[in-house]
Amino acid sequence: MKIDSQTAAIVTGGASGLGEATARMLAAQGAKVALFDMNEERGQKVAAEIKGLYCKVDVTQEASIEAGLKAARAAHGQERILVNCAGIAPGMRTVSKKRDTGELVSHDLNTFAKVISVNLLGTFNMIAKCAVGMAGLEPVTPDGGRGVVVCTASVAAEDGQIGQAAYAASKGGVLGLTLPVARDLSGYGIRVMTIMPGLFHTPMFESVPEDFRKALEANVPFPSRLGKPAEYAALVQSIIDNDMLNGTAIRLDGALRMQPK
Repeated sequence: MKIDSQTAAIVTGGASGLGEATARMLAAQGAKVALFDMNEERGQKVAAEIKGLYCKVDVTQEASIEAGLKAARAAHGQERILVNCAGIAPGMRTVSKKRDTGELVSHDLNTFAKVISVNLLGTFNMIAKCAVGMAGLEPVTPDGGRGVVVCTASVAAEDGQIGQAAYAASKGGVLGLTLPVARDLSGYGIRVMTIMPGLFHTPMFESVPEDFRKALEANVPFPSRLGKPAEYAALVQSIIDNDMLNGTAIRLDGALRMQPK
């Protein structure tokens, strides 16, 4: 599917990191981009720079998603592209010791549930809400394509590390829904793909000490560095452009296989 000035796109988590790079790429290609994010200050700034729209959206709340979609569609029309980048990654072991007392405690269930809610349920709800609108559009490709959905999982979906039970489970869920949802939507000409990034230089790495960052980079076979958000965005563009990419996940990781810790 081609990206042009008639293409409306939504990027969740679009105020920073992989989502911001994707929003900028889409806007550079001419698309009308709406950013769904909770960071209002940053979201407004990025939206102004790309001449897009910022919507304060909590992807865990159905009413918030619907309000965001209403605003985005009023401004840009029905979206044909959805890129899900919103996510959180708290670390917690299944069983750990309290530092002050040495008491053994189990993983906090509320934290686990929140990660699943944002990363997995939020992703699926965005797909379902957007796909309903996409399904009513006229096809724009020779094959009858109407829209494209790109989800963000992680290499942790397959290589989850110590302390990543919640995160890996949520991203494993995103990986697992890719094929069945692509099959669900195939009759409407809507493609669904997932990207599994490895170690990427996102805002969470800004506060990481340089020696620790270099140690992480050394674990990446080639190129031995953190990925650039623009490289993620470039893969999103390739997925949109190539109609045969559907129903699967692509690792974007420099051949990295995560160790236990």
